[in-house]
Amino acid sequence: MSEQFRMGAEVARLRETVAALHAELVRYGLVAWTAGNVSARVPGRSLMVIKPSGVSYDDLRPDNMVVCDLDGVVVEGDLAPSSDTAAHAYVYRSMPDVGGVVHTHSTYATAWAARGESIPCHLTAQADEFGGEIPVGPFALIGGDDIGKGIVATLSGHRSPAVLMRNHGVFTIGRNARAAVKAAVMCEDVARTAHLARTLGQPTPIAAEDIDSLYERYQNVYGQTTVPAANR
Repeated sequence: MSEQFRMGAEVARLRETVAALHAELVRYGLVAWTAGNVSARVPGRSLMVIKPSGVSYDDLRPDNMVVCDLDGVVVEGDLAPSSDTAAHAYVYRSMPDVGGVVHTHSTYATAWAARGESIPCHLTAQADEFGGEIPVGPFALIGGDDIGKGIVATLSGHRSPAVLMRNHGVFTIGRNARAAVKAAVMCEDVARTAHLARTLGQPTPIAAEDIDSLYERYQNVYGQTTVPAANR
């Protein structure tokens, strides 16, 4: 199999994946109208696949996903890429382990962003997924890479895969696009519960050492693992 054919097949697969994952944003109520976007890095290449700008979720298909380089320049596709392309590209250039980026304006998480307030860790589910608070990033205008710079500056060295960009919305990262979508779903779920808890009174904090223990277990033990045949 030629390298060119292999990379073409990989891009085609990611176009299908990214198109399908946008339906998850709709299913979980994380987006309105045409807002929000998902992107995926093309492994081994300085390329990403991202949603086209201003296109209805009902009209998203693998063939209208846009392939860009990591400077945000369109390499393949007939439509203009998302207005957040420069931000996604900056994240990929700066964080080599990131394989997927998601942006939403999900209601509860964006309300925390409007307050300029991080979400403290009062829930075991938050400790599991985010390893502590969900932080707030700086305000930045849309269109250039300032949002990307804010994401990277906030999340570098932080266990959270989500950042609440001040007065804007949520950006999440993951080892792949599906992991970034999961982080966006969980961020909204945590934000909603944290808000409701505050309406009832002062939420009870979780001790730092317990957060560490919960995070370690969830990230390394939870879920299915491959069991050697001799032990089955």
